[in-house]
Amino acid sequence: MHELEGISRPIFYSLPVWLIVTFYVVSASTIGFFLYGFVRRVRRYKLARRDTETKLTVRRMVNAIFTILFHRKVLRKEPYVGLAHVCLFWGFAGLFVATLIVLVENDILHPLFPQWMFLKGNFYLVFSLAADLSGVLLLVGLLMLVLRRGIFQLPRLRYTPRPGDDVKMYPSPASLVRDDWALLLLLSVAGIGGFLVEALRIQSTQPAFERVSFAGWAIGRLFNGLGATSTSAQGVFGYFWVFHALTALAFLAYIPYSKAWHMLAGWYSVAVKPVEPGKSFPQPIESESGGYARLEDLTRSEMAVVDACIRCGRCHAACPATNSGFPLSPRDLILSLKACVDAAQRGVAQKTEAPANPGKAASLAGDVVPQSWLWSCTTCYSCDEVCPLAIQHVSFIVQMRRHLVAQGEVEQRLQDMLTNVTRYGNSFGKSPRTRSSWTQALDFKIKDARKEPVEYLWFVGDYASFDPRVQNVTRTAARVFQHAGLDFGILYEGEQTAGNDVRRIGEEGLFDVVREKNQKTLEKVKYQKIITTDPHTYQALKHEYAGGNGSNRAPVLHYTELLDTLVRDGKLRLHNRIDATVTYHDPCYLGRYNGIYEAPRRLLRGLGSSIVEMPRNRDASYCCGAGGGRIWMEDLPGVRERPAESRVREAADLPGVGTFVVACPKDFVMFQDAIKTAGLEGKLVVKDAIELVQEALGLTQRSESYERAEEQKQ
Repeated sequence: MHELEGISRPIFYSLPVWLIVTFYVVSASTIGFFLYGFVRRVRRYKLARRDTETKLTVRRMVNAIFTILFHRKVLRKEPYVGLAHVCLFWGFAGLFVATLIVLVENDILHPLFPQWMFLKGNFYLVFSLAADLSGVLLLVGLLMLVLRRGIFQLPRLRYTPRPGDDVKMYPSPASLVRDDWALLLLLSVAGIGGFLVEALRIQSTQPAFERVSFAGWAIGRLFNGLGATSTSAQGVFGYFWVFHALTALAFLAYIPYSKAWHMLAGWYSVAVKPVEPGKSFPQPIESESGGYARLEDLTRSEMAVVDACIRCGRCHAACPATNSGFPLSPRDLILSLKACVDAAQRGVAQKTEAPANPGKAASLAGDVVPQSWLWSCTTCYSCDEVCPLAIQHVSFIVQMRRHLVAQGEVEQRLQDMLTNVTRYGNSFGKSPRTRSSWTQALDFKIKDARKEPVEYLWFVGDYASFDPRVQNVTRTAARVFQHAGLDFGILYEGEQTAGNDVRRIGEEGLFDVVREKNQKTLEKVKYQKIITTDPHTYQALKHEYAGGNGSNRAPVLHYTELLDTLVRDGKLRLHNRIDATVTYHDPCYLGRYNGIYEAPRRLLRGLGSSIVEMPRNRDASYCCGAGGGRIWMEDLPGVRERPAESRVREAADLPGVGTFVVACPKDFVMFQDAIKTAGLEGKLVVKDAIELVQEALGLTQRSESYERAEEQKQ
């Protein structure tokens, strides 16, 4: 027991009193500088409006803590950088706790309650081992990140503004690189310095029990092998201690002024994210456009979220627009917003009260974020999905689009589509009476749900109703529903576009109009469930009707969900086995937005098909490029390869796969065109899953000549 009492260490080994006093003075100054930066950071959020929607609940805070501690998002699909961050995080956390323990022991208990001191004996041995483990983890993580940034030099880590419009607010790439390396180097020097100081102390005193400090002991043995004596080690100890203390304090002071701020803002960003981000939608604000025109239109929570960006580039690498050569980069968009916040703060830095935003004259959409960036977005949600700190890029884009739409700054084809919806209730500009023309080629009559009750109301959607390339698939769905014995009907000319594209383009007022008209129609119809073959329609009806965001009054099903259930329950008997090797594309609005990944796959396997997954599948599925209104827009200059073409090439590279299965009308159109453009005709064929179901059921269609004749009439 007496021997254990002697196991401890001096806190300020061999340091003169004047140096210890100086250390405390500098530490106090550093803490003051940190607090000043902290307050300055938080005060900048007052440039924005109060947040009336986001509530920081206990549940959200706890979820954020577990998400951060266990690196749920950081480790996903990126094992190397995920492991590096795990090592860095837990190493830093361990050393931070060790520092707090020393502070409590030396600065509180020692002068006030010496009888309570605990940094000795077995506790000290465990403490030393844990501290060395933490230090090693920290340095391993830092080394991995240094190699990644300095040797691997991933394209996503390069800060070059995207091509297109002049970018006025994008920060200097050189300044971003300096900040990245300053953070890594400060932590590295502080970590290495800590081990050197420990090694010199051990070499000077040479207590046997310090073997538990394995890293410091090993470095001490190395010093001894190089000829360092106890006296020489003690002589240089003070110099190394000062250097280590200064670098550690410099890092602390640097936190509020660098991207290290993400350690605080990142937790907040994760905590305030929507509980189901893909199932809610940014609401209009009380402004002339209902969207974001100026910096003060952002909420304070959003301002903090912008500050959370760590510039990891995951969103940049996942974005189909970025990969195709469109001007947009989700990361660069956030960096431009942050640069605007920085500029605005500099304009009010000396004021006691935040005046009107000095950046008021600058429009977010155009002056800060180029318009071409905003119109490049497909709203596929991949950037939001991969962001480890839950930044909601799509929300910012839609809010700024709203302002552009209100100002009439919309390209002509997009404006024509919106005009079509206003006049005809559909995006094709067709007479409402022709919405059900596709049914004429059927040999049975689909119920008119406006006139008689049905169990399933089929909300067909614009593309499935009007596009000649999709109408045959729509008829196939009708035949399958009929064969399955479903009691279903459609609204005929009573149906209007569900408004998914309209809303994501930023025309919130028009979306409200079509939603209200559809809801009034639905209120007059007797049905139990809604079914649709269009994921975009599915998203709108399920989550954006019934007063804004939230559930509709009846369950909304995608046809793959329903047919999967019928096949598994034995209510839909298959006559043929579809013995084919296929690959399946997850539609963005069915997959990432609504989490429906397994039902389509179970359905295909139930038909007898073998599925070979593309490298990018499920929540990493690569967008076809049609969403967010992009299907109506012209390609922008500089596009290397459209997203759909990249996707079909990915499928064509799979061994033995000849069928590319989709479950979305827009996917069907986009990928058929892409196969032609990519020269893959004869190697890959696009089929909707409903077509495979039809084959498995052994259904016969009317003659192909009749189908073609009907399509030509239309």
